[in-house]
Amino acid sequence: MAPRPTASFVALTALGALLAAAPVAHAEAAGAAGTGWVPAPSPSWSFPAGTRCDFPVSTAPVLDEVVRRTLETHPDGSPKLVEYKGDLVVRVTNGDTGATWDADASARAVVEIREDRSQLWTVQGPILAGFAANGGTLARGLYTVEGAYTLEVSATGYKTLTMLHGTTDALCDRVG
Repeated sequence: MAPRPTASFVALTALGALLAAAPVAHAEAAGAAGTGWVPAPSPSWSFPAGTRCDFPVSTAPVLDEVVRRTLETHPDGSPKLVEYKGDLVVRVTNGDTGATWDADASARAVVEIREDRSQLWTVQGPILAGFAANGGTLARGLYTVEGAYTLEVSATGYKTLTMLHGTTDALCDRVG
């Protein structure tokens, strides 16, 4: 699905989630490992000025057809391996000016959730990813990451993006 500019802001992009690629906190086991797809609603987020962009920024899903299935669980029954797929368009809004951008975050991902709560995302397609200052391999910001890549999130939240093939798009610039 291609990104769609809104009437208040015309530009070209691609961001996910998660993320945001949405956090895997939503990936609680849904019955036995490996059975069926269930909805995985993406949350809205708000970030104060200086935490992701120089201005306050928020994200909200405008199209969310993401589903997930648990492929494997830890011995305690918590999810260990979760697959996500589905259409997701996230509206990114500049809290100062009201400028918006609709970003495609419709990736397919398999997320390994480790016992220490760190995560390894193996992704194909676009996701929305936020990086704090000194919080990862990209500068502070909100990005669409598009292509084939992994995103490792340490137990402390540090994010390591490893691109096999793809691009990043700085969404703070899109709505700034």
